[in-house]
Amino acid sequence: MPVESEGPIPAASPVIGEAEIEAAVRVLRSGRVVQGPEVAAFEEEFSEVVAGRHCVAVNSGTSALHLALMALGIGPGDEVIVPSFTFAASANAVRLVGAEPVFVDIEPGSFCVEPDAVAAAIGPKTAAIMPVHLYGHPAAMDRIGPLAEQHGLAIVEDAAQAHGASLGGVAAGAMGTVGCFSFYPTKNMHALEGGMITTADAETARTLRLLRNQGMEQRYANEIVGANMRLTDVAAAIGRVQLTQLDGWTEQRRSNAAFLDAKITAAVTPPVADDARHVYHQYTVRVQEREAVQEYLNERQIGNAVYYPTPVHRLLPYLKDGSPDPRWDLPETERAAAEVLSLPVHPSLSEDQLARVADAVNGAAS
Repeated sequence: MPVESEGPIPAASPVIGEAEIEAAVRVLRSGRVVQGPEVAAFEEEFSEVVAGRHCVAVNSGTSALHLALMALGIGPGDEVIVPSFTFAASANAVRLVGAEPVFVDIEPGSFCVEPDAVAAAIGPKTAAIMPVHLYGHPAAMDRIGPLAEQHGLAIVEDAAQAHGASLGGVAAGAMGTVGCFSFYPTKNMHALEGGMITTADAETARTLRLLRNQGMEQRYANEIVGANMRLTDVAAAIGRVQLTQLDGWTEQRRSNAAFLDAKITAAVTPPVADDARHVYHQYTVRVQEREAVQEYLNERQIGNAVYYPTPVHRLLPYLKDGSPDPRWDLPETERAAAEVLSLPVHPSLSEDQLARVADAVNGAAS
């Protein structure tokens, strides 16, 4: 249901409706609350989003990235190519397995990793490429895939923001060795919290299932060293409800984005690559004098946010002797971090609210 056209317009509006509540209560009453039939059903149903790939549910998107790298055998001595313009979880997962992130620049349009920069960064220690489908726009997998194949590298798709996105008709999460999704409440669909790993390889899927469950398939018959990264059945039940709404919500996001594209004249609206299906987890524009624009929007109760103000290579854990590593010369990343501003695009918006958003952005420049 659309939120009120008057008053504050939230930047995001997670849905927790009666159907989600009823699903959670049903599972709680069943007594099967962890790694049970709801998780299995959620995995099977989500596989339809990713071209029938094997799906392994876990407790967060970060866990999905972490376990994906573990399952691929990536660890100390390895390097993983990753954009710096992303949420820190992408690089954190690399560090968590003992490998090192190699940061590369992004395309000026899509905000996704630049394939030529990826090619230049491949070296003898490179084990994988982690393209991030940022804001719901698919990375240039048509160019990244052949690079990985040429050099014998794994591709770990960070599809945390890209449920239902595609490139050339191929779904995000179905273009790499593994794909990783998040079900955090502000994502295009959620499970309160959770994640999903997708893969075409049955052995990799089995390894992932072992890793999320202390390394065991049969109770007390541990085969490998694993962790507890299981998804609860309560979360899975909520995710299943949300999944039934995903297509409709996605089309509403795309319609809302088209409206904003047509109305906003005082900012650079998000371009979409040929053959790409953008699902607009965020509707991210470029603006000059961003703080002034934000102040103008805030005064008019228009939700907005900056994703991400500090590139990962400038965050404390990734500094070298207290400063950014001089190896990382990332001009497009730095420019994006200074200019991006995400505006409301969620499915709960009315046309009147969308018009208020566009008018405010245009008014900020006058």
